[in-house]
Amino acid sequence: MSESEAIHWEYETLRPRRDETKKEAEDPKAELNQLGAEGWEFVETIDYEGGGTKYLVFKRPAQSSEPV
Repeated sequence: MSESEAIHWEYETLRPRRDETKKEAEDPKAELNQLGAEGWEFVETIDYEGGGTKYLVFKRPAQSSEPV
C-alpha cells in the first residue's frame, strides 16, 4: 500500500463520568452509541496508574487526507 493509499485516522477520547461517590464510573452507553453512530470505533483505554479508566479512545478514518 503506497503512502497515498494509506488510511489516515482521527481520534476521539471520552472520559467516563463518575457517579456521586466519585469512585465508580457511570454507564456510558448513550455516549458510546452516539460515537458509534458517528462512525467512531472503540480501540483502547487509558488507565490511572492505581486502577480505573481515565479515558476511552476511539478512531475512525479521517474525513480528508489533511493531518488532524
